[in-house]
Amino acid sequence: MFRAILPEGQILCDRYEHVENGLELYDEEDTLVAFVPYANLHALVDEEVYGEDDRSIM
Repeated sequence: MFRAILPEGQILCDRYEHVENGLELYDEEDTLVAFVPYANLHALVDEEVYGEDDRSIM
């Protein structure tokens, strides 16, 4: 699972695809959850990494 971090909040998704101007985020059923333009994306983090205590990843 991945976490897209945006200025307005966060979106969880199971997979993503790079497209011309951003990322398309999909859930476990391959349903499009959101399109995020690169200009609005602060980070895309793997949930396993996001949950760890290592402050260097934040």
